Amino acid sequence: MLVVCSDTHSHTGHALTGRTREAVAAAGLVVHAGDFVSPDALDAFYEVAPELRAVHGNADDPAVTERLPTARVVEYAGVRIAVTHRQSGGPTGLRMFGREKDADLVVSGHTHRPTVVETDELTMLNPGSHAQPRGNQPGHAELERTDDRLSGRIVRPDGTLIEEFSVRATGRDTRE
Repeated sequence: MLVVCSDTHSHTGHALTGRTREAVAAAGLVVHAGDFVSPDALDAFYEVAPELRAVHGNADDPAVTERLPTARVVEYAGVRIAVTHRQSGGPTGLRMFGREKDADLVVSGHTHRPTVVETDELTMLNPGSHAQPRGNQPGHAELERTDDRLSGRIVRPDGTLIEEFSVRATGRDTRE
């Protein structure tokens, strides 16, 4: 299972609770779209997640930004995933970022709002914030391979389903 998180905004640890903590600990891969804020939060994610691929966000301490890239590409179960915290230009900017990276899925954060936008060419996912939802539902995303797709869902830390979606798999099966 692939788990996607973003916008932890913690000074003391990973701030993972309930279903989010369980999913991160059980995942084959965790992708984080930035704003850990502190090195303690980043290190706590590395301790819980079996494998973590992350980018830094705009609120991250310099000690975090030195350790993480602004953007990266990850491949999981045949799906090419472009990850960034935020992209100027809103949804159009994210689509352009995804095209530039030849991505099937674009993961971003920053808004703290769980969102999925499916287009003919790619899917854009913002898992929301599991710890600091700022008036939105708290959330993370879970994706699993089913046939030629990744079946995904955005889930609250209490396990409540927010939204289901799917991402077309292109057949690649390597990781960064």
